[in-house]
Amino acid sequence: MVGASKPMKTTHSPLYRNILAALIAARKARGVTQTQLAEALGKPQSYVSKVESGERRLDVAEYIELCRALSVHPSQVLTAAGVAP
Repeated sequence: MVGASKPMKTTHSPLYRNILAALIAARKARGVTQTQLAEALGKPQSYVSKVESGERRLDVAEYIELCRALSVHPSQVLTAAGVAP
């Protein structure tokens, strides 16, 4: 279609960005560096950097693993992101 706008990619949607911001806040609140989190996940530091910058999208299983590595319940992050009541 000519003149039709492209739909926004979900990795950059306000909802996804809010979730990432809540994950970053949870990591920093616990005094955990990207490197430490990556080690706990068995991933390179670049993985955490790409996730936090929105360059790499998390699937549900990865989201849960990340929350576990931070010792935070997934619903707490969603609540902080304004998703859950």
